[in-house]
Amino acid sequence: MTRTGQTPSITRSDPESQGTGFAKVFDFLREQLLEGRIRSGDRLLPERELALQMGVSRPIVREALRALSMMGVVEIRERVGTVVRQPDVSVLGDVFAFSLAQVPDAIDDVMQARIALECQAIRLACQRATTADIERMRGALDAIEATVNDADGGGLADFEFHMALVRASRSDTMVQLYGAMAGLLTRSHRDRRALVEHHHDEAMKRTVVEDHRRLLEAVIGGDEDAADQALRQHFRIGDELRRQMALAPSKATLAAQAAAQTLREATP
Repeated sequence: MTRTGQTPSITRSDPESQGTGFAKVFDFLREQLLEGRIRSGDRLLPERELALQMGVSRPIVREALRALSMMGVVEIRERVGTVVRQPDVSVLGDVFAFSLAQVPDAIDDVMQARIALECQAIRLACQRATTADIERMRGALDAIEATVNDADGGGLADFEFHMALVRASRSDTMVQLYGAMAGLLTRSHRDRRALVEHHHDEAMKRTVVEDHRRLLEAVIGGDEDAADQALRQHFRIGDELRRQMALAPSKATLAAQAAAQTLREATP
């Protein structure tokens, strides 16, 4: 018996090809953005044209655009198309915080990055700070002094001072990197202030205020070496506070154990 019909052509989707196609579209759009060929407010080519241009299917293009949309790089508007937008750095901060949430000693690691960033920022601030930058730092210093007995308010004021310092570097990249760490850094400032408040350490409270005052004066004076030295000294004090925070639970446990032992010994 001879078959008169033809076997239908069946095309199976290749997961590896799909992955490669997605990477191709994603990398292409990322390079266009990084090279400045497309900017905030520009509308991308329609999905069909992008698919033809890169030799991939429309679903692959759509998947890449959705990924970029979730990153805040583009906005997909109904009956308009895909529009390039300025990413919101707070989204990056959220992603950064979530990615480090389960990492052991994440705060310590972030603090090391912060030290490297701020030490360069303060040198640039000595060269580039404007009157507005100085006034912003001065306002944050006033807030630090006013909230010296308030852990939450003081922690926020402390962060705002250092954020103003980084802004005074006039480096957009540094500002965005620092902003991405904002959530973790604010928590770190608040925790250290809470420790100072818990121990009723009046000398440390005065040191917190005077340290920031010295940093401001160093930036105003434009002495990069003096500013760098003052900032590193400030960080050393912060390291000591973090060490105390790390030891605090152990001390509490020892105190509880001692109290329990005393109670046992006093019990007939």
